[in-house]
Amino acid sequence: MKKPAPVASASALIDERINGLGDWRGKMLARVRKLIHQADPEIVEEWKWMGTPIWSHGGIVCTGETYKSVVKMTFARGAALKDPARLFNSSLEGNVRRAIDIHEGEKIDAAALKALIRGAVALNLEAQRKSKDKSKDKSKPTPKSRRAISKRAN
Repeated sequence: MKKPAPVASASALIDERINGLGDWRGKMLARVRKLIHQADPEIVEEWKWMGTPIWSHGGIVCTGETYKSVVKMTFARGAALKDPARLFNSSLEGNVRRAIDIHEGEKIDAAALKALIRGAVALNLEAQRKSKDKSKDKSKPTPKSRRAISKRAN
């Protein structure tokens, strides 16, 4: 019986994507990836949706897609982030996502991008914390349910 071929890690698949592009897009995706890791050393790399690099911490932070003329960073909850440097320049009409389209020859404002990454992580972690708090609250009886329980006991 044949053993299944080992599945490459997400990081290895992202490396392959960067090397396979072989042009400015690969270099830009590598630069963006480096900035993401500098902004949050605990970020997790994932590979989803038939070949999309994903960076997560407490939920999806952003994706790193490559197209013919653009490297696109889509922030899953970008509409909720403060963007004083106005990096978001795509998907501006949505209520949830925001994206940054980076074209050949454009420079990245590293400090502003790192601030967006940190903001996205903080937003994800806050949402996780609130979700845990809600689930704890549901397990505690409310004053109304306590009265109902005590009435049933009598």
